[in-house]
Amino acid sequence: MFYNPVMAADRDLAIAFVRAWRPGPDRELTGWEVTAATGIRGLRLLTESERFASFVFTEPNDDAFAALAPNARRHPGAVAIHDDGRHPPTGAPFDYVDIDPYGSPAPFVPAALAALRTGGVIGVTATDMLVLAGAQPAVAKRRYGAVPIRGRLGQESGLRILLMFLARAARSQGRSVRPLLSYVREHYVRTYVELVDAGSGDDPVGTIDPTTWDGPPVGARGPYGPLWLGSLFDASIVARLTTPGSAAQTREVDALIARLRGEAGIDGAFYYEPNSLAASLRLAAPPSLAALLGALAAEGYRAARTHVRPEGVRSDAPRSAVERIARGLAANDQSQNARVRA
Repeated sequence: MFYNPVMAADRDLAIAFVRAWRPGPDRELTGWEVTAATGIRGLRLLTESERFASFVFTEPNDDAFAALAPNARRHPGAVAIHDDGRHPPTGAPFDYVDIDPYGSPAPFVPAALAALRTGGVIGVTATDMLVLAGAQPAVAKRRYGAVPIRGRLGQESGLRILLMFLARAARSQGRSVRPLLSYVREHYVRTYVELVDAGSGDDPVGTIDPTTWDGPPVGARGPYGPLWLGSLFDASIVARLTTPGSAAQTREVDALIARLRGEAGIDGAFYYEPNSLAASLRLAAPPSLAALLGALAAEGYRAARTHVRPEGVRSDAPRSAVERIARGLAANDQSQNARVRA
């Protein structure tokens, strides 16, 4: 009941994140799981991260709360409340707040941010990918106030829409967000952001006009957004991520962390794929992934495989440079093939 084993690796990564975010026990934290269901995510954080003194769990569903309440009683510091997570519970402000709903987190974000102290972190999952990834653009506009990108970039577009939504919600409360760890996985997107003082600068939120955009091609039906166009990661936190010994899916978490480490220092929005480059440039064959990465690095650009797609390359190179390099690699391959045939 209300337990999804598919999300076990995500819960493993939550423990890894909290340990990396607060690498030492300078003080014990307080937490709130907004949409708790049976409480498995927050209870694992409470008992396995070794960072929390207490955790509040809210759940309005009668059947779910019937499972949550005895689960919470088994763990010192856990408090279960039979209530709607759209209202901050007793105990606020918290150091850490988690929203992992079935579907959109949007209805819970205002209360979650209001209940979070400045310097604290909110972890947010969105599983309404049909909306965020562009299959239901009218709903995306109504729910998040954004026009999504559809197609192979749709998942990352959804992640960046979620970050934009969090940034705007925080600004409405006089604060701002700083992404620490954000990723796409299977049927959902997930982000951990730090809540900070708003300051005087603007958030890196904007729209993408396909006619002037110099990043990876996004399609011609824009403008798209608004989207978060800044970094998805804090590289120092990603570097400290380690799979917890209690992980339920060690191999999957190890692989995801390795890929995240590779791209964490690259701020470029979206990614290129050899096949799509070959199609758009009408190349005889796509450049190899290794050759493309090597050529970008040789010219001084940062480039790495992205966790979003198996063949995706994230880079800070402008599109003109990526396309020039891809053409050069294709021409070199053709020349080598001609010499072999001769």
